[in-house]
Amino acid sequence: MAFEFIRSETQEGVLVLTLNDPKTRNSLTPELTAELEAELDRFAGDPDLRVLVLTGEDPAFCSGANVRGFSRSIQQREQEGPPPAPSAWERLDPVYTPLHAGKYEAGPSLVRLLHNLQKPTIAAVNGYAFGLGCGLALCCDLRIASERAQFAEAFVRNGLIPADGSCWQLPKLIGISNTLWMQYTGEAVNGQDAYRLGMVNRVVPHDELMPAALELATRLAQGPTYSMSLIKLLVHRAYLQDLPEHLVLATRAQDLARQTEDHKEGVQAFLEKRKPVFKGR
Repeated sequence: MAFEFIRSETQEGVLVLTLNDPKTRNSLTPELTAELEAELDRFAGDPDLRVLVLTGEDPAFCSGANVRGFSRSIQQREQEGPPPAPSAWERLDPVYTPLHAGKYEAGPSLVRLLHNLQKPTIAAVNGYAFGLGCGLALCCDLRIASERAQFAEAFVRNGLIPADGSCWQLPKLIGISNTLWMQYTGEAVNGQDAYRLGMVNRVVPHDELMPAALELATRLAQGPTYSMSLIKLLVHRAYLQDLPEHLVLATRAQDLARQTEDHKEGVQAFLEKRKPVFKGR
């Protein structure tokens, strides 16, 4: 399928998606977002695609939401005038359910798609990752940064807040104080500082970024990706559980893993002293 705003390439079970709208620094316009979501849906449903690498066309990874769209939204709200006065029930209960049902439940669909992928995902951050672009990188399981990478929680620069899940994801990586510093100031951190803080797993020279990301992605694609999907869910759920609750879920996950072809292959390969050939099932 031909795309206008992204590039989609496949090699050895790895899907490489490149945001490709240089004139907007790969901002998440509705058109680019629609193409990206379509490929993420395809990735989720294709058993032959086992690992995702997400990157951007230089010099940016993703500059975030399109600020021109913000301006149009402001003008539209001003033309519509103020909202109607709240009813008595809304005054009593400001989040009165019938009024707000569905309005605040979703968040950006792109965030949910990436977060819920049951396969490994890698962000190869080649340049600016600002605002929602930073959130996009945070939604991936792993992050490799070029020395040219810049990360900024830039929402505050436009009088906004990180509604892309960053307030949930970032403290788990870099702690509360560092998160608040990034989100209060909107200042950018470079790849080395992001590595020091714990935002990224590796920093490499710019021309080594994609080889490093593809080497890791290919290695993961050759692994037992079904087990990796179980690991991903266990790690996410662990933040919400105490240890006894977690161990119950982990035991169930281990029972599922024991039933896979990959477990049988791993044991057989060990006994035969050879490299296992995993199928992801």
